[in-house]
Amino acid sequence: MKQLAYILLAGFLLTACQEKPIPTYPIEKGTFTQSFVETGELAAINTWSYMMPRFGRYWYEMKIIGLLEHGAEVKAGDSIIQLDPSQVNKMILDLKQNLEKEEANLEKMLVNQKNSLQEMETTLKNEEASFALRKLSMESSRFESERIRTIRDLEFKQAQIQYNNTLQRIRTNRIMAENDLKIQQIRVRQIKDDINDAIAVIPQLTIRTPIPGIFQIAWNRRNRTLIKVGDEVYRGNNVGNVPDLTWMKVETYVDETDIFKIKEGQRVNVRLDAIPNLVFPAEISQIGRLCHPKDNNNKQKVFDVELRVLVSDARLKPGMTVSNEFLCEALHDVLFVPLNCVENTASGSYIYIKKGLTYERTEVEAGPMNNTHIVIKGDLEPGQLVAPVNQVEKSDKQSKETA
Repeated sequence: MKQLAYILLAGFLLTACQEKPIPTYPIEKGTFTQSFVETGELAAINTWSYMMPRFGRYWYEMKIIGLLEHGAEVKAGDSIIQLDPSQVNKMILDLKQNLEKEEANLEKMLVNQKNSLQEMETTLKNEEASFALRKLSMESSRFESERIRTIRDLEFKQAQIQYNNTLQRIRTNRIMAENDLKIQQIRVRQIKDDINDAIAVIPQLTIRTPIPGIFQIAWNRRNRTLIKVGDEVYRGNNVGNVPDLTWMKVETYVDETDIFKIKEGQRVNVRLDAIPNLVFPAEISQIGRLCHPKDNNNKQKVFDVELRVLVSDARLKPGMTVSNEFLCEALHDVLFVPLNCVENTASGSYIYIKKGLTYERTEVEAGPMNNTHIVIKGDLEPGQLVAPVNQVEKSDKQSKETA
């Protein structure tokens, strides 16, 4: 009875220790597309950025009194930023008061010049009359004594000099009056232009996006936080961006050892890290010309590469991380297996071929690879079944522990 119990127990333990079958994959033969994968980040192809301008001749710093929510969806023409118009309104009020003052000065100048002109004309008429009298007196003294004729002649010359001086003074005063009038008219016109310019600035303080997209608030350079209502923004500072999400691009890089494997227009498979099984077709739109370190703590050298995603999809958002599979040379009539079926060691590369209930470790020559498979060479046949390396190692470990 005890012997039967031991047999049943042994059978139960043997059944419990049975291993699950190891999955196998056939060695495939055909066309193999070589590829390599690099990470990148999505960005919008068309992005509108609002850089703080100088409004008119005076306003190069403005306070933000209204700001759309960060990440809000906008349409073309929507207002996204409101700048404080109080400085401009105060300037308009001051300019209007100054305009009234200068216009009054202009009216006063016109009246004064008119009176001055009348006085000058009266003076000129008096000098003309005096000149005429002296001339008649000189002409009538030709029968007088020489002494009297000399006196009359000197009096005539004196009157002639006074008349010419008066005439010259009147001409000079007229020119000066005209210039003063022009200066005052220019001053009034400049104030009017400043008022019109200031009035034209008011609607510009409501910033509207020219394209649809997602509103992104820019960073405040001084405190490294997002710009907020109440902040003073200076000329040249970025206040916000609106990326158009219709068409996206990928900003990525390529290792210097792979740079000659790619060219502009080459196809790339883009996968979101959030949805790795979904492929978005893309192509290389730009390849950087300068090689640089990948980062400050890495000696790896890379080239910057830009990809253009060929489809428009609402799931593609700026800033999302993606994996980019660069499709390179196509190899024909080659053998290839899944990547996890090849064991790479210092002594060489190996695969595990299924032989009945066991797996034979076979040395191969590993070749180019892509995102899922690798090319192998050796004494092999298409259709032979190979097992994942980690599954075989796990099975061997369990067998040793059971033994």
